[in-house]
Amino acid sequence: MSPTLTRRRTVAAAALSAALLAGLTACGSGDDKPAASGTGPSAPSASAAPQANLTVLAASSLTDVFKAAGEAYQKSHPGTKVTFSFAGSQELAAQVKQGAPADALVTADTKTMDGLKAETGDPKIIAKNRLVIAAGKGNPFKIDELKDLADTKVKVVLAAPEVPVGRYSKQILDAQKIEVKPVSQEPNVRAVLSKVELGEADAGLVYKTDSAKSGDKVVTVEIPDDQNAVASYPAATLKQSKNAEAAAAFVAWLSTPEAQKILQDAGFQRP
Repeated sequence: MSPTLTRRRTVAAAALSAALLAGLTACGSGDDKPAASGTGPSAPSASAAPQANLTVLAASSLTDVFKAAGEAYQKSHPGTKVTFSFAGSQELAAQVKQGAPADALVTADTKTMDGLKAETGDPKIIAKNRLVIAAGKGNPFKIDELKDLADTKVKVVLAAPEVPVGRYSKQILDAQKIEVKPVSQEPNVRAVLSKVELGEADAGLVYKTDSAKSGDKVVTVEIPDDQNAVASYPAATLKQSKNAEAAAAFVAWLSTPEAQKILQDAGFQRP
């Protein structure tokens, strides 16, 4: 090979190396700056878009309907995941006061929500409910009305008086001057219903929506309006939420026609 050709190849290789080095240097210097094309590190991709993971504390009587509502909400709000924590309203209130990480709260009464004014935004009633008597399968004691619960042969289970459904139960029994000695007092409405379904109790006072979900496991005995109580369900954001905007959007959605249809199809009444 001639010296001239060798020198030419050496010069060309050096030039190529310099060009590559300059390109790498330029890429390295752009770490802290967005690329002009918008594809640099600072330009978010669809997969990197912010997502809201909401935790909603909700009364036990909303267990079934809120699962359906949550699925509907997530479908119409891509990127938002809603996780529910169900318990008696008094348990939820205790969790809020203890600083449990959550974004919104829905209770089965206004009294519990009113006691949390320092921890919540302004609540709004999203649904209402009524009580019924859930009698054991086949209703062997032929329970037809509230006064039948006073029969000492009937094992009646009620929710504890600090629980909304327990408070409503006491209210309607006291108003009719009916004395009932429950075999147990449960922490939430689902526990009351479970006792009756399992045959551990002959009857209990529960929400109409809960009894309807039991199918033929219990017999639902309606309570006349003039002897009944109306349960109101307020919803509110929690001030401790780290997803304030998303939480407010979910609470507002609960009053929309889409959410109201889900609630009313499940037996809840209009707010």
